Amino acid sequence: MVSVNYLHVLVAAVVVFVLGWLWYSPLLFFKPWMRLRGQDPVAAMQGAKMPGGKLVVELVRCVLLAYVIARFVALLSIASLMGAVHFGFMLWIGFPVIILTGSVLWENTPVGVAAIHAGDWLVKLLVIPIIVTLWR
Repeated sequence: MVSVNYLHVLVAAVVVFVLGWLWYSPLLFFKPWMRLRGQDPVAAMQGAKMPGGKLVVELVRCVLLAYVIARFVALLSIASLMGAVHFGFMLWIGFPVIILTGSVLWENTPVGVAAIHAGDWLVKLLVIPIIVTLWR
């Protein structure tokens, strides 16, 4: 039976949730992300409030992602920092990069928007396996 430490999963999920919030905040990529989507970042910030329901759903998504990755880390017996980084990078290439490339190709998603999302996914898919691998 594969053993997953739920505390590690929860911590990894909270860490990537906070990093995702930071990624799309005015401190990092909010302004270019909004401009690339055809919106005025200044206007979007005026009167903006945090959508509580969406934040809860995002946290649940992060918990599920961390759990699935922790299961794979355990199943594959990943035990080193470089193993975790390699695994996370391969997940990133195999899933978000391929999916986002399709959205650029077939849905006319701006390349810059896809690149910002891809960067967010790279962070998530590196941080989670590192946490669940090294914290044993």
